[in-house]
Parts: sequence; C-alpha cells; structure tokens
Amino acid sequence: MREGLLVRLEDERGQVGYGEAATLPWFGTETEEVVEDLVRALGSEPEANDLDRLPAAGGCLRNAVASALEMIAGGDLPESKPLPVAALLPAGRAALARIGPLGEAGFRTFKWKVGVGDLEDELALLDDVCARLPDGARLRLDANGAWNRRQAERWLERTAERPVEFVEQPSFAKASEGAALVRRVEDTLMGLAGDYPTPLALDESLVGDGDVERWLGAGWPGVYVIKPALCADVGTALKRLAAAKAPVVFSSALETALGARAALGWAFRWNGPVRALGFGVWPLFADARFDGPALAPFLRREDVMRIDPEAVWNALS
Repeated sequence: MREGLLVRLEDERGQVGYGEAATLPWFGTETEEVVEDLVRALGSEPEANDLDRLPAAGGCLRNAVASALEMIAGGDLPESKPLPVAALLPAGRAALARIGPLGEAGFRTFKWKVGVGDLEDELALLDDVCARLPDGARLRLDANGAWNRRQAERWLERTAERPVEFVEQPSFAKASEGAALVRRVEDTLMGLAGDYPTPLALDESLVGDGDVERWLGAGWPGVYVIKPALCADVGTALKRLAAAKAPVVFSSALETALGARAALGWAFRWNGPVRALGFGVWPLFADARFDGPALAPFLRREDVMRIDPEAVWNALS
C-alpha cells in the first residue's frame, strides 16, 4: 500500500497552495507518523518562520510545504520541448513481450529490473532483451542494490559492449545495517564506477539533500537519480549538481498527481541535458484521480500544467 500526506496552505490573502509529503520509509525517509506529528505541532495557523524551522528529519514535509508556498507565489513552468520518458519493463522473461509494443508506441529508453531472479538466468536473458530493443534504443538495468561486488562485476563485464545506458544501484547497504558495512558498499560502488566502462547510477544511496552533497564531495563519476519529492531543498541540491555538471535523471517517488506536478516541474526547469524521465509509473492508485500523467514516450509542459492540485485534494473527501 502506498501512503503519504497532502498539504494545503492558505495565506492571509486567501491564496492557496498544495504539496505532497510522499514519504518512503523503506527508502530511508521519515514515516507518515513523523509527518503527522510535525503537522500537529505546527497547528492550524503556522507563521512563516514556523515553517522555516521544520527539522531536517522531516524532509518530505519540508518539500511539501515548499511546493505549496511556490504555488501560492504563482510559480510557472518555462516553455520547453517535450521530455522523453523511460518505459519500465517487468523482471525476467516477461520483459521480452513488452519491448515490442512499447517500442512501437515510441519509447527509446527502457528500464529493466534485475537482481530479482537467478543470476545466471538473468545474465543469459540480457542478450535477448537487447536484441528486442528498437534501433537506437538504450537499456537501463536497475538492481535495487541486490548484488555483491562479484555479482556486479559479472554484470558489468557483460554490459560493456551492449546498449546499456547505465546500471542503477548495483549494491546498497541501509544505515540500519551499520556504518562499517555502508562504508564498504560505498567504497565498492566507487571502485566499480572507476573500473568498468558502463556508467553506474545512484538511487537508493540518494535519500535526500545530504546524500547528494556527500556523493558530490566524494567525486562520484556516475549518474544521480534524483527523486525531487524526497529532497527537503530541491533547488539547492539541483544547483550543486548543475555546478558540478553531474548527469541527472529525474525520477518518481510513486507520488500522486499533486506531488508529480511539483517533481516534474523541476525536470522542466533543469538547464542541463535531460535524460529520459523515470516517471512512467502510473496507473498506480486504485482511484485514478490520484494518478499522474498517463504513460507516454514524451511528457509535455502542458501535461504537467494540466494537473489540478485542488482536484486531487478534493478527491480525498
């Protein structure tokens, strides 16, 4: 079950803004209960300085509040060409049947979940998946941190001469598993990134703003998969990434249409090269009114601006 909280702010002039605290506790964010406690502590009529003092531990709530305040201020999206979207493929052999229809629909970037089945079976299947790709298409492999170093090395040896754009999060250790293990895994990632030609991407390693800054400081040479909904201060994090000329992929945190509106807004405002967006996740909710833009090979500015935050809010009642 996907849970989160929607935020509605109204200023003294009657201007209204909305945001979404799209918490993912299993990913490393605060829980819904923490957000609820912080909202109760703010009261029904918070002052601006109360909002500014929200703790760093409430990063998703800070994001929601910032989104609502920007909406009140009348922030708009710049004119932009349509942005490409990556198509999600199911794990295992089921991916093969999906590539053809998605390619005919116009997708040219595909994301395949790996690290789910038997290692040998998945490695053997890679060439079949690549053979089904449309001409000029690229494949992203997402291991969700499932591999140890040797398993990751075997995959990276195999991907070197194949149309693989990057391998996302080959290894990962949660903070709860201990600082020593986290350091070893992060050292492994840095080593793999330097030893193989296929780029690596960080996803689970980037829970929020602090992780972005830490990996920039470490000189991470690969891709940063940014879920804007999980950043307390998206603007600052993206400025730092832009200054470092870091390759960025904007991705969904499985938010509702309301959160998607804010998250996609950052993608359309990004000044650097825009890689295929990781926002091909809907339909997602039992109530379609909460879903973001329908799956399509490109997203247009109009698709984002068409999302009505008030309608999403009203769908709760």
